[in-house]
Amino acid sequence: MYLLHLVIILPFIFALGSLILNKMMPHIHTGWFILPAPVLIFIYFLVRLPEVQDGERLTAAVPWIPSLGVNFTVYLDGLSLLFALLISGVGSLVILYSIFYLNKRKEAIGQFYIYLLLFMGAMLGVVLSDNLIVLYGFWELTSISSFLLIAFWYQREKSRYGALKSMLITVFGGLAMLSGFVLLYVMTGTFSNREILANVNTITEHSLFGPAMLLVLLGAFTKSAQFPFHIWLPDAMEAPTPVSAYLHSATMVKAGLYLVARLSPIFAGEAVWFWLVSGTGIVTLIYGSYRALKQTDLKSLLAFSTISQLGLIMSLLGLGSAAAIYSGTSESLFYVKATMAGIFHLINHAIFKGALFMVVGIVDHETGTRDIRKLGGLMSVMPVTFSIALIGTSSMAGLPPFNGFLSKEMFFTAVLNILKMDVFNMQFIGVFFPVIAWIASIFTFLYSMLLLFKTFTGKQQFDKLEKKPHEAPLGMLLPPVVLASLAVVFGLFPNLLSYTLIEPAMAAIHPTLLLPGQQFDTDIHMWHGWTTEVFMTIGVVVSGIVLYRLYHRVTWLHRPLFSGVSLNKTYDGGLNMLDKGAKGLTDRYMTGSIRHYLIYIFAFLIVSITITMGGSANMRFDFSEYAPMSLYEAVVIFALIVSVIAVPFARTRMLAIILTGTVGYMVTLFFVIFRAPDLALTQMIVETVSVTLFLLCFYHLPKLKKEIETLSFKLPNFVIALGVGVVMTLLALSASSNRSFESIADFYIKESYNLAGGKNIVNVILVDFRGFDTMLEIVVLGIASYGIYALIRLKIKHEEEPATPGYWESGGKLPINGIRSNDVILKTISKVVIFIILTFSLYLFFSGHNEPGGGFIGALMTAAAFVLLAMAFGIKTVSEVIPIDFRKVSAVGILVALLTGVGSFLFDVPFLSHTFGYRNLPLLGHTELATAMLFDLGVYLTVVGITMTIILAIGRDK
Repeated sequence: MYLLHLVIILPFIFALGSLILNKMMPHIHTGWFILPAPVLIFIYFLVRLPEVQDGERLTAAVPWIPSLGVNFTVYLDGLSLLFALLISGVGSLVILYSIFYLNKRKEAIGQFYIYLLLFMGAMLGVVLSDNLIVLYGFWELTSISSFLLIAFWYQREKSRYGALKSMLITVFGGLAMLSGFVLLYVMTGTFSNREILANVNTITEHSLFGPAMLLVLLGAFTKSAQFPFHIWLPDAMEAPTPVSAYLHSATMVKAGLYLVARLSPIFAGEAVWFWLVSGTGIVTLIYGSYRALKQTDLKSLLAFSTISQLGLIMSLLGLGSAAAIYSGTSESLFYVKATMAGIFHLINHAIFKGALFMVVGIVDHETGTRDIRKLGGLMSVMPVTFSIALIGTSSMAGLPPFNGFLSKEMFFTAVLNILKMDVFNMQFIGVFFPVIAWIASIFTFLYSMLLLFKTFTGKQQFDKLEKKPHEAPLGMLLPPVVLASLAVVFGLFPNLLSYTLIEPAMAAIHPTLLLPGQQFDTDIHMWHGWTTEVFMTIGVVVSGIVLYRLYHRVTWLHRPLFSGVSLNKTYDGGLNMLDKGAKGLTDRYMTGSIRHYLIYIFAFLIVSITITMGGSANMRFDFSEYAPMSLYEAVVIFALIVSVIAVPFARTRMLAIILTGTVGYMVTLFFVIFRAPDLALTQMIVETVSVTLFLLCFYHLPKLKKEIETLSFKLPNFVIALGVGVVMTLLALSASSNRSFESIADFYIKESYNLAGGKNIVNVILVDFRGFDTMLEIVVLGIASYGIYALIRLKIKHEEEPATPGYWESGGKLPINGIRSNDVILKTISKVVIFIILTFSLYLFFSGHNEPGGGFIGALMTAAAFVLLAMAFGIKTVSEVIPIDFRKVSAVGILVALLTGVGSFLFDVPFLSHTFGYRNLPLLGHTELATAMLFDLGVYLTVVGITMTIILAIGRDK
């Protein structure tokens, strides 16, 4: 069942592949490369449909962080299958549509499809993850990828604004949701949704149950654009239309609905859950439908209609949660009809709204505008597009025989059933649900008619259009035609969905309502007689037609009621206030003085450690087990102290660098005395490279001014320096004197060879026992090197370098121009010594698992060889002799380390697990082979790339 994991990873693989193929075949539209990805995923889930329909639950787990209860567990049931089919099915149509919508010559379509595939993979991860922490990770990835998609046309200020607003609001909700997940973990001791559900009876009375519920709902409401968090969705319409059709109708905005449905078995039955979910949904429904009437931009109209429809589905999920009160009784099946209506309308909304977004994209693409005031009479020149719009708007308005009519009738049934409820003290409040639902349906009918008739009928205004309108190409028409056809098919034959998708999804949302072998009654019919719902529909149609005829006469329909106050102005004002407040606060302490920053950091360090040590009852200093100091140790300490004291008295930067290097080499001598060859090698090479970096950095600084060349005593500096020294000394002595448990060193000594196949304990710890720490460290160092490179390039990107003959152009002779060293002896010797150092670095790398060395030390030694080359012949020579982009070397190194860790999953073991064995190799004989060597190779490449990136950036010849 690891195919479930592959399905989630597949979009990410295609994203990487499309980047390569786009460069290899630039004349072919990138969309054709990636279209197979969603198609294959859709087919895979279709094949799984009979199994899930029969009640099977497919699952697969890969250990990730077992000690924290975080495993990559994928779970496929009726609910996740429904969403996976929507994500992959609509995704396939959107990609096909985008191939004809986006111009390869004018748009950065390679980036577009990478962002789109990242989003697709993230959404699949959200709906298929059983572990809440993994779900949260994918959840935030949807926010990041949607931010990139909305800001795709980043040259437009509105695109950047909409992208930032969407990310701030959804990430805020995501962090709140994460807090709720943590509270659930505190109550149950697990992040697995299924295990939490198994313990639900023991946590409902817990004091953290209510806060967890509220935090989870905050995440769901922000993602699904529920009032008052809906304000990000209209601004997100600045994204290309394929993005709107995918993210804002079928997938991203449905993530909040999925979360509510998935966690309903845990929280359903609670009054707070019922009122918040159903109440927020019904308010969002009426508000979104009313605001849609006032829009003149077609995409804005669809945006507010989406908000309204999301509120409708959310309210149905809330009303359906009341069924949990009657779990195990026949009455529960009566109330669960609301959930059934919600699921059905979720499918229908993805179909008709996806088609309508594509229709609006076609209108915009072929006319150059979405302004409804400039459009009209397009039916004669765009008949196919008009037919699609007719079906889509009729379905959205709830007219027969389309699928939207059926789910709207079921919605009316659900809100009418609320009047019969005797739970949660409904009383007269329940009347508001059918009343609001009916009024909102009238508004929905009205804005559907506005979209259809104002665009395609009436007087032609082609002179106001930027382009001469004409029908769209077949490739752009085919996806909305498919969706419109589904609206018709599912309207005429709704039971195609009843027991294939709707019933399994309901079983996942209400797992405790059915007896073994029992099924929900999900038969859907077009006609049930002259019911109350039918009369409500007739009233909607009649009222909608009347309001359409009076639309321009009734001002409250098309003009804002409160022009001076709005949620958007509140958001903008709050963000502006935060920005000004943050700037004012930051300006107070960000003075531009490094000395001030160091004072802040060290002062906080002194105070925090002093308070912690002073408040500890176990603070003591035990010197009884310390070894006596030998004469040569005393001499080294004396030399080290003298070197340290001499640094602030140095009159020149060169002398300060030399003294600082002396301190480092004295520490290296200590490691030699204490028989720590790995540490000694590392410290020695680090000091060598650090001294070089200091020299290169100081080379770019201005000369010292005469007035500051003389030493001046500063009391704050002295106090801070003395305080740090005393506090850190006391901390080190206290740590060595207070041991609450046995040292782990004995474990490493005994098990380093048995478990990791290495005799060099230091290297084994770095690449095996604590390999995850090492991987994160090289990632951080890689980011730092790129940051340094970017900063340097910002400074010198406009500088022009004098032309100098290159290494190869000069017939293999090292260039003279730009060389800082004229030492012939150094140049001559270095030509030999460099190869000796490189050979020694390779020895250190290959022997590091059992002897002193390893990838880190070997990489530093390699960098030291390159540093010697730079010192002898100049920085530019390094680039000439070694024509390698070291930024790519570090990236490859991080990738190798990461792939080594991911490879563990293929053998069903935790991330970055290693193994070793012995093989008889030609020439080498009986040889140990360890997978840790691959990880060490990644470390080697990363460190070499990082070091040389920094050196070449800082030491660039003027």
